[in-house]
Amino acid sequence: MTGISAWDGKAAKGTSALAARVLELIASGQASSRAELAGLLGVSASTISLSVAQLVERGLIAEEGTQSSTGGRPRKALRLGSNDEFAVAADLGGRHARIGVVLPGGRLTDVSTVPFLIADGPEAALPRLAETLETLAGQRGRDQLRGVGLSLPGPVDIVSGSAVMPSRMPGWNRFPVTAWLEERFGVPAAVDNDANCMAVGEHTVRPAELRKTIMVKIGSAIGAGIMVDGHLYRGATGAAGDITHIRIGGGGDIPCSCGNTGCLETVASGAALVRILRERGADVSRPEDVVRLAVDADPEATRAVRRAGDYLGQVLAANVNFFNPHAVYLGGILSTLEPFVAAVRSQLYESCHPLVTEHLTIERASLGADAGLVGAGQFAMQRALAHALRGAGGTEPATDRFRAAAPRHA
Repeated sequence: MTGISAWDGKAAKGTSALAARVLELIASGQASSRAELAGLLGVSASTISLSVAQLVERGLIAEEGTQSSTGGRPRKALRLGSNDEFAVAADLGGRHARIGVVLPGGRLTDVSTVPFLIADGPEAALPRLAETLETLAGQRGRDQLRGVGLSLPGPVDIVSGSAVMPSRMPGWNRFPVTAWLEERFGVPAAVDNDANCMAVGEHTVRPAELRKTIMVKIGSAIGAGIMVDGHLYRGATGAAGDITHIRIGGGGDIPCSCGNTGCLETVASGAALVRILRERGADVSRPEDVVRLAVDADPEATRAVRRAGDYLGQVLAANVNFFNPHAVYLGGILSTLEPFVAAVRSQLYESCHPLVTEHLTIERASLGADAGLVGAGQFAMQRALAHALRGAGGTEPATDRFRAAAPRHA
């Protein structure tokens, strides 16, 4: 595949076990400086410097800028790839897709929103999206394209690279999206659930000390992604973070897409709010309409939004008490509403142990609508790195091993 031949060639010159481990730690976010690498690997600074220099020479990592330090010499920051390498990524919604170019380290450029009807099915929708992404890659330099990343609004089987029984994606069930993208673009592709992509994307721009976090996306549906010490945590079967189908008292006997009744999704998601407000006579057909009414201080919409935030907070409280994270981030369209965010925050402070919330950060995703886009691009760059290391006979990065998990739901 022409898109990764340069990386394969550089790596094939010889990637030692230590160099592979260095790449693994940088790719997973566990280390971004020589000092951190030396500490984690238990080797001398001179040994790390030699390994880093070899990887920089081959173009597998880059060293630039400085990190803040506690004193002494400033440390140079390490990241994957050279300055020219990039991935193209798309964060898919029901009626549109947010696309952009993701650079090493999670930097984002050339972002735009394009029409995309997910209900058209993959055979019709993916070729149109691919043409747009190919144009985007061509504008930046097609020969430097290293990967393609896609964020899907539904459960994803990482092994097969396909959506699994997605409730709002007709025709997508088990369609081999990853294989389709790799055949079309000739570079490694990565496909993941939108909440996971948002968790990884937001992690790239947050302080290093916030290592254990929960990202919750609240759009038409609800999903969560969990970061633990720089890794996306998937659980034993890939279902970690599936809070949307936790049953809640306020749900009553309302049927859920999973087949049960009373799930969190039935009372706190964007789709639930549309249903609730329509039953009360409001002219709404999608979550954007709910947001519009709430921004205009419509009493019924504001009350419904607050109640949804309270329900989400109830479910999150149990998870926060158990997991004790550094931060809870809220993303998705409902997170743009202050009454919703305030209700979630209030419920967490009320229901969690004071020791858990004493230093807990609870706020909107700083990347906003771009968090999933950055994460999808990061996954694609990591996938390309894994291919390069396998081609050189090196160790596969931990980030790619985490991807080889079973499906998760959101």
